[in-house]
Amino acid sequence: MKKFFTKIQLASAAIATSLSLFLTTGASALTMKEGADSARGADQVADLFGATGIFTTVTNTLLFIVGAISVIMVVFGGLRYVISGGDSANITAAKNTILYAVVGLIVAMLAYAVINFVITSFAPGSLGGGGGTNV
Repeated sequence: MKKFFTKIQLASAAIATSLSLFLTTGASALTMKEGADSARGADQVADLFGATGIFTTVTNTLLFIVGAISVIMVVFGGLRYVISGGDSANITAAKNTILYAVVGLIVAMLAYAVINFVITSFAPGSLGGGGGTNV
């Protein structure tokens, strides 16, 4: 019986919370843009998309990191190849290291291309894209 009353109390608290969220007056309710603008600091970018947008900055940073790691791994694989001393197992491991580094770089570049395509195609006014539909 005690569990039943606990469940009723939780359900009524959830209903009261949801009703208070949905039944706000027009004067006190902010739009989503106004809420985001008020939460953003003075030094933060205003747009998610575009040349200075957050998505573009994060994508460029991650692509740089993946490129740097890929170059380091190619050099590491080359050193392993030179040091292998003719041992076929070490040569195969070195070749695999180089192959996986190059494949990783290609996948990162393709992901970058897909992200740029999506941002320019669907985000209005970003990176010169048409944006959205022509309705």
